[in-house]
Amino acid sequence: MNSKRNVYLDMKSIEEAKKILFEHFGHMVTKIETLDVANAKGRVLAKPAVAAVSSPNFHAAAMDGIAVEAKVTFGASEEVPITLSPGKNALWVNTGHVMPEGTNAVIMIEHLNIIDEKSVEIEAPVFPWQHVRKMGEDIVATQLLFPRGHQINSYSLGALLSGGIFTVDVYKQPKVLIIPTGSELKQWHEIRIDQLKPGDVVESNSSVLGGLCEDHGAQFDRHPMLKDNIENIKRAVETAAKQDYDLICIIGGSSAGSEDFAKPVISSLGEVYVHGITMMPGKPILFGKVFDTPIFGIPGYPVSAIVAFEQFTGPLLLKMQKLPEREITKALVSPARKIASKLGQEEFLRVKIGSVDGQLMSSQLPRGSGSITTLTEADGIIRIPRNIEGISENEKVQAQLLRPLSSIENTIVITGSHDNTLDLLADQIKSVSGNVSISSSHVGSMGGLMAVKKGACHMAGAHLLDPEDGSYNISYIKKYLSDQKVWLVNLVMRDQGLIVPRGNPENIQSIEDLKNKDLQFINRQPGSGTRILFDYKLKILGLSPDDIQGYENDEYTHMSVAVSVLSGRVDAGLGIQAAARALDLDFIPVVTEEYDLVIPDRFYKTRKIQVLLETIQTRGFQDRVMSLGGYSTQNTGEVIYTSGEFNTR
Repeated sequence: MNSKRNVYLDMKSIEEAKKILFEHFGHMVTKIETLDVANAKGRVLAKPAVAAVSSPNFHAAAMDGIAVEAKVTFGASEEVPITLSPGKNALWVNTGHVMPEGTNAVIMIEHLNIIDEKSVEIEAPVFPWQHVRKMGEDIVATQLLFPRGHQINSYSLGALLSGGIFTVDVYKQPKVLIIPTGSELKQWHEIRIDQLKPGDVVESNSSVLGGLCEDHGAQFDRHPMLKDNIENIKRAVETAAKQDYDLICIIGGSSAGSEDFAKPVISSLGEVYVHGITMMPGKPILFGKVFDTPIFGIPGYPVSAIVAFEQFTGPLLLKMQKLPEREITKALVSPARKIASKLGQEEFLRVKIGSVDGQLMSSQLPRGSGSITTLTEADGIIRIPRNIEGISENEKVQAQLLRPLSSIENTIVITGSHDNTLDLLADQIKSVSGNVSISSSHVGSMGGLMAVKKGACHMAGAHLLDPEDGSYNISYIKKYLSDQKVWLVNLVMRDQGLIVPRGNPENIQSIEDLKNKDLQFINRQPGSGTRILFDYKLKILGLSPDDIQGYENDEYTHMSVAVSVLSGRVDAGLGIQAAARALDLDFIPVVTEEYDLVIPDRFYKTRKIQVLLETIQTRGFQDRVMSLGGYSTQNTGEVIYTSGEFNTR
């Protein structure tokens, strides 16, 4: 069989594709099995559950005290108490005991005046069946407890067992075979990290999709990983379709490349119904059938795989076992910046969300479909319809929440310059106060100040050098945040310099060498403190951006700069020493600078901000910072500037 490129000839919208999916497979329901009730939580009843016994199946005392026939208490009062004789016209009972024959009420022990072992006195009557659980009070034999189609939850287990139902008929969990494919893939349990070579990829999608299968009530098997060989993939699919699998997923090979074999495999064995859906990420998904078994071609990029599964495969698995659709919690959020989007494709945009001034503010994460961390870091997903070109700044839109709203409310939103200590702080603050968390986004120091100005964050990280007096941040605060009171608190002092490959093969000693040696440089984004520092140093040296190859190429974090150097993409980049040390790179110091937190006054005394300020002054946090290298914590936590006051230290 010859391989050739697949072409998306007729892409469908999400709505169209779902209609096609359920037209072909919506009728499919898994077989019925009988389970012990204790093992049936989460399953759906295939037959009605009818009580076999009443509950309780006897008249039961509902209180500790004495059981009596109610009429013997009539006439009792404080003025005319009645004396009863336990063992004769009254009997001692405990809660849950069978009511003795001839009794129909219980007098609580708290309402008894105990005279001696043979006599008790009461000062009020009881009425028939007072403090008694009558037979069948909860469940009556032959009563319908749950109809077919009911999903059994924890409460249901108690009702079923109390009604004498010890086994139930339920729909079987769908059984899924996951087939990972790709010649570049390596299995995590068969390789050491130091054995990974350029081009090797640790296979993770099968574990992710397996977990998603379980989240959707299904079981899964994982096929041994297959190289990009069309005959081997075809053989695996054909064998699986003839077995008892309810659904098959081929991971990878669903796109339009010459070695993307999912479509030709399915076409040769069965039929492809949809190939390509107007959504991003997840566009290359395809589905069809082989021998009446639904089969999906799942994209290989992790985020694409997850979105494709959650939009199509997961809902089908739920329907197969008659489980309800998964509930999605939504909330209105306001984007901190304008979001552009491509017409014609519905986009699933991953965002961080924080509550600022009572309004949920979102900031977008990178859009790459290969970056699974954009989902692990996300607080929500905004779906941008395919008929619009984006969302304007502060326009309220619906977001699907990936974390509880209460957790988002306790999140500190930090926007601005990137620093490695923010990751430490996010972890350390959890050990100090488990319900406070940090969400940081990296838009540069100036971007952080603008976010403060627009009320889009709780604080900004900044290290903006004033070339006139050598101070940091204060002059920028006075210029851009003159309309509000803010606190400037030092987080760390840190060393900035040139990050170069291990051994410094080009013998770079200074920024000036970047011109003299005609080397490739990686910059930071406009508005970042590091970019401003670099421009200042170029000016002092009499150099212009045109003298630096790569000046216009930028990254948003110090670690991204370091990775660019490590990969050999560039010869040098300006960044912090901690980033160089983390990746075992060399570092040429340029300046020791101040990295501060800019905190609006209205947030400064709130509980979560005070928790953060207390955390940064702990020995535990400061020791962890110092272990990174290139930092000083001697001024950590110190208020440098507020409301026109300047602490000169």
